[in-house]
Amino acid sequence: MEGEIRDGIPRLGIRAGPIDPHIPVASRTDRGVSARANVLALESPLAPAALLRALNGIAPEIHFTAAGALEPTTRLRGATRRTYRYYEPPGPHRPAVWRRAARSLIGEIDVRSFGRGVARTAPLRRTVDAIRVEEHEGGLCLEISGPSFVWNQVRKLVAALRLVDAGRLSEARLAAAARGEVRLTLPLAEPERLLLWEVELPIVWTTGWQGPNRQQRAYLAARRAEAWTRARVLRDLAIEPARP
Repeated sequence: MEGEIRDGIPRLGIRAGPIDPHIPVASRTDRGVSARANVLALESPLAPAALLRALNGIAPEIHFTAAGALEPTTRLRGATRRTYRYYEPPGPHRPAVWRRAARSLIGEIDVRSFGRGVARTAPLRRTVDAIRVEEHEGGLCLEISGPSFVWNQVRKLVAALRLVDAGRLSEARLAAAARGEVRLTLPLAEPERLLLWEVELPIVWTTGWQGPNRQQRAYLAARRAEAWTRARVLRDLAIEPARP
């Protein structure tokens, strides 16, 4: 997504910055992870309303919803809260186990077992504000929020809760890892099921989105049609298996 934005903004008279070739953003995500919301910084001579219209012409799958002026001291990486949602597909889940195990991961935890590339010597603390586990048609939706996360932290938290549900990791050992008393080697949950849901910053958004333009509406309609077709085909295959 960043590449599409970076390639699309030069024709709009916009630049990401005089030095850094990357666009400053509040949160970066792994390959395969999607984002409902994020915040980025650009320099442009356009007024906010005109800027939003121009940015929404870059690619129909990317929607820019608000604009506002930044103070020179604003640090996008200093967001006050980031919220992720992870969609766990239907299965033999035990939601009560997920919720109970998640309690030990809320608050200030040692993330050496829950991040990638984290130093192994001194404890590294991050605060998790909340973990909500909701049931949806046999699947689960996990909402995880906090001021900041280390690389791969959310995906490893999900993987840890899976292992507890499967009986392969005890709740006591998970809690000990969160306290930094033991170290776990955890897999990574699939990135495609993870969504950066919200990023909160002390920014005043002065101009709001007026809704999808024609190209964006066409794109959304096409994606809805594809999703309906795929769901219907899978449903029919399940009801009427192929005959020998």
